[in-house]
Amino acid sequence: MSEDGLYPLLKAYEGRSASIPGAGKDPVNGPMIRHWCEAMGDRNPAYEGPDAIAPPTMLQAWTMGGLSGHPGRTGAHDELFALLDGAGFAAVVATDCEQEYLCPLRPGQRISFDSVIETVSPRKRTKLGAGYFVTTMMEIRADGELAGTHRFRILKYAPSAGQKPRPRRPRPVVNRDNAGFWAGVAEHRLLIQRCASCGQLRFPWLPGCGGCGSAEWDAVEAEGAGTVYSYVVVHHPRFPAFDGLHDAGPDDAGPDDAGPDGAGPVEGSPDEGGPYAVGLIELAEGVRMVSNVIGVPYDEVRIGMPVRLEFMRADEDLELPVFRARRPGAGCHGPVSDVKRAVAGEQAAAGG
Repeated sequence: MSEDGLYPLLKAYEGRSASIPGAGKDPVNGPMIRHWCEAMGDRNPAYEGPDAIAPPTMLQAWTMGGLSGHPGRTGAHDELFALLDGAGFAAVVATDCEQEYLCPLRPGQRISFDSVIETVSPRKRTKLGAGYFVTTMMEIRADGELAGTHRFRILKYAPSAGQKPRPRRPRPVVNRDNAGFWAGVAEHRLLIQRCASCGQLRFPWLPGCGGCGSAEWDAVEAEGAGTVYSYVVVHHPRFPAFDGLHDAGPDDAGPDDAGPDGAGPVEGSPDEGGPYAVGLIELAEGVRMVSNVIGVPYDEVRIGMPVRLEFMRADEDLELPVFRARRPGAGCHGPVSDVKRAVAGEQAAAGG
C-alpha cells in the first residue's frame, strides 16, 4: 500500500485508547520507596520519614502489573499494529520514552492510569528500514489528580530489502544531566561526579547532590580498579548485539593492555551468542555502576572478584566502559581498600 493510502488510515488511530484503564496493584508505600532508594543508592532525605515523598522516577513503577499483569491492550491498539504488520512493517524496536512529573506522590495515595495512541508519524527512512514512529501517552493519577505522564515511542518498520539489520547495542540516552559522563567515555575516561559543596561522590550522574541538595558539582576521573559487588547472568533472550561478552579473553592482561591507561579499546567479537555476565561494580572510589564483566567465562564470575576498567568498541560509533576480571596474581594497581582510604583522605583534607 502506498504512503498516500496507508498514512490516513494510521492517522485515524491518534487519540484512541491504547490500553484498558487500570489501577496500581498497591498504593504508594514506604517499603517500595525504600527498596527503590536502596537499589538506586539514592539517599535523598526527602524520601524518608513521616513526610516522605516517592522519588519522581518511580512514576511508572506504581503502574506495573507484576507477573499477573493488567487487563491489556484495546482493540484500537491491536488494529493499528495489525494494519502496520499487514503493510509489511512487522519489525519493531523501542526508541525512547519521556516522563513528566506534575506533583509529588506520597504514601497512601491510590494510583490509576490510562493511555492513548498520541501520534503516528509519517513514514520515515532509518538505518533499520522505512517505518512509522508510534507514540503512546499514559496519564498517571494519584487519588484522581493528574500526577504525571509517560510517553513511550516505538518504530514499526520494514527491514531494508535484501539485508538483515546489523545487530547494534541499544544507544545510551544522553541528556544534559549525563552528557559529561559520555564525553569522558569518548576520551577513555570514567568520570564520577563530586558535589562542590560537601565533596560527596555520586554515580550515576544526577543534577543534584543526594546528601546536601547542592546543584554545584565537578568531576573526578576513576582510577579504574574495582570489585564485583553483585552480578546476574543473562541467559535469555539471546540478543546478537551482545555477542562476544562471554569470551574469556586473556587472564593475565596487565594494566597497560587496554582502557584508561592509553591503550586502544577492546573490540567486541560477534559470534553465535550466549550467556553473559552483568555486574554491579564497586569502584575503588566507593561508588557503584552497572556494566559487563569480561575476561572470564560467565559462570566463573564471583562476588568480590577484582576487575579493571576497559573501553569496549561495540560498533563503529559506540564505545562503552566494561570491566575485565582480574585472576589471582594478575593484580590491579593496588588493593581497592587502599585506594578507598586514599580517596577518603583526600575528601577529609578537602573538608568533605
